[in-house]
Amino acid sequence: MSSPLRALRSRNYRLFFIGQGISLIGSWMTRLATSWLVYRLTDSEFLLGLVAFASQAPSLVLPPLAGVWLDRYDRHKVLIVVQVLAMAQSLAMAALTLTDHITIPWIIGLALFQGVVSAVEIPTRQAFVVRMIDDRADLSNAIALNSSNFNATRLVGPAIAGVVVAAVGEGYCFLIDGLSYLAVIWGLLAMRLTPDTRPRTERHVWEELTDGWRYIVQSTPIRTLFIFLAAIGVLSAPYSVLTPVLAGRTLGGGAHTLGLLMAATGVGALACAVRLVLRTTVVGLGRLIAFAVGGFGIGCILLGQSPYLWLSMALMTVTGYGLMYQVVATNTIVQTIVDDDRRGRVMSFYTIALAGSGPLGSLLAGSLAARIGVEATYALSGGTCLLMALWFWRQLPAMRDAVRPRYVELGIITEP
Repeated sequence: MSSPLRALRSRNYRLFFIGQGISLIGSWMTRLATSWLVYRLTDSEFLLGLVAFASQAPSLVLPPLAGVWLDRYDRHKVLIVVQVLAMAQSLAMAALTLTDHITIPWIIGLALFQGVVSAVEIPTRQAFVVRMIDDRADLSNAIALNSSNFNATRLVGPAIAGVVVAAVGEGYCFLIDGLSYLAVIWGLLAMRLTPDTRPRTERHVWEELTDGWRYIVQSTPIRTLFIFLAAIGVLSAPYSVLTPVLAGRTLGGGAHTLGLLMAATGVGALACAVRLVLRTTVVGLGRLIAFAVGGFGIGCILLGQSPYLWLSMALMTVTGYGLMYQVVATNTIVQTIVDDDRRGRVMSFYTIALAGSGPLGSLLAGSLAARIGVEATYALSGGTCLLMALWFWRQLPAMRDAVRPRYVELGIITEP
């Protein structure tokens, strides 16, 4: 029986896993601290959505260009540079907040800068995973372990941040986050990598972009998965954007309550990641994605109506599981079937579907909540996600037919 931690046998991946785990704790602390800082300064649902929009807007346009770049140049060096820039952004937030010079324009500007960094970092990290593992068969396990790492820290980071914000303020969360980037930068510098043997191309950027887009459009499984991921990214936005309002106004709590809700989301997402780590095959993930998103939709509808913290935490666990299942399972399927010479470009479009849809959803969530209320916005979000899950279910037969030859080619399944 294969080990659920088999990808950690690869030294380079192990270094990245440890460094990223430390850094992600700080990132989750910053995410909570930023949301609470904006809510404390403004008491505005719209500005919560606007700040979220600023942090995600670059992912609408930059990833395809980054994808072309990643298919031409050394992803390892690019990843080091973007981690250094992300560290600088967090330390700037810390300096401004601790000296009482922080304002909403500063927050929006630095959120936009972080969004530019993330628009390059996410596809770089996704495309770089395959170089960190010694055995290509461990790729799906590495992706699932990445998710486990992400969500284990999602459980720890917000809980720590809630205590830190309540005790000494948001600025120290930003400071801890900035220093935590040293761990992942150290891990990247300590790697011993084989030479990158990908063939170099001198084709025009637009030609390569078109080639990557055509490849996605012509692939029924990838095209359908990306459409579904982008739609849920927009429709599920109230779930994350309006959580501070849920904690502060609906449940009558503070930063600690927000930390508990986000930690509950982390519990569900971590349970999802562990479940995927224990899977030994990519076969059957499509059907489970439909169930997971359907469960998220139902949980989101109920969450907006919950007046009790314990019930809200339980529902956040359920919704966290469902939403994360779609993200990780989609990543696993796409990374498994994509051609290596197009991996950077395809994962850049994955980034648009995943993170680029967020800005639209964030603005929509803030505007809707201001007009129809938080409870109604959650209900509308959950209901439309449920309808999209039914649509995806109907696409599964065509996706199975299209992906079967690729699975046979890779030895994942055998011809009947």
